[in-house]
Amino acid sequence: MIYRVLVVEDHERWRRHLCSVLACAAPWEVVGEASDGRHAVQKAASLKPDLVLMDIGLPSLDGLQAARRILAHDPRSKIVFVSEHQSLDILQAALATGARGYVTKSDAARELLPAMEAVIDGRWFVGARFGGRTAVAANDIAGTREMRRHEVGLYADEPSLLDEYARFSEAALRTGTSLITVLPDSRREALHQRLRACGIDVDLAARAGTYRALEVPATLSRFIVAGQLEEARFWNAAVTLIIEAARVTGGTRPRAALCGDGAATLLREGLAEAAIAVEQLWDQVARTFDIDVFCPYLVEDLRCDEENAVFQTICATHSAVHARHL
Repeated sequence: MIYRVLVVEDHERWRRHLCSVLACAAPWEVVGEASDGRHAVQKAASLKPDLVLMDIGLPSLDGLQAARRILAHDPRSKIVFVSEHQSLDILQAALATGARGYVTKSDAARELLPAMEAVIDGRWFVGARFGGRTAVAANDIAGTREMRRHEVGLYADEPSLLDEYARFSEAALRTGTSLITVLPDSRREALHQRLRACGIDVDLAARAGTYRALEVPATLSRFIVAGQLEEARFWNAAVTLIIEAARVTGGTRPRAALCGDGAATLLREGLAEAAIAVEQLWDQVARTFDIDVFCPYLVEDLRCDEENAVFQTICATHSAVHARHL
């Protein structure tokens, strides 16, 4: 199958370079070019490309505005930003338009084609310099394998569940990884007690920004509307959290870890469909960013048997399943 690409770039030399790269790379075909934002919007509407490669610094209408207009006209449009900007603020603004990929021009040689493939396949792509998850060599001969950590834990009682929360959180904080928790007050206080008993200064981590404790209702309200999950709102909320965590850790490979009760809370409220959707989207986030996600459940909230379709679906959404004292 051939995928039709619209290249939007105002610097002619760079535009020619992109077109020449795609001319030699299956399965891409450049069907149009634009050197400013207004023409990009017009050509996207007339050509209906499978994918748009979009610069940000464009004349007449910048790339962010152009992307919003393209997606407003056709929400199914798939856009990858290819920009010289290396700011987390710009990355966040770019993905907030509804685009699904962001690659810097300096990293395009190794990341552009993987980004295009990911977005065409319905996934997101963020460059490694922003904490994006990258494929690693499976062996010395050929091939790659995807690395992600999105694990589910099943626990018979509250103490066992809280012990795993503490284990996951302590490991993150001791390795310099930014930690985000989404917990009710009672579990958050119990977690803090366990962390302090392990020698973790929770208050210091919170002041430094390496630990952020969020409340369940406020977090869910950002993307659950009338019992339904809104994907765009979820993605914007998740990206914002991860980028804020990346700012704190810095370095060449900013990392974050997240654990919480969001999906389990939705299950307790009878919103199984929304709970599954949340887990599926966090799985996409874990595939996109270098973030570890841990999702513990009490067995009383998630009936664990082969005939429970919700249980089977949630387990299948994770990279690993752990059970303790069942």
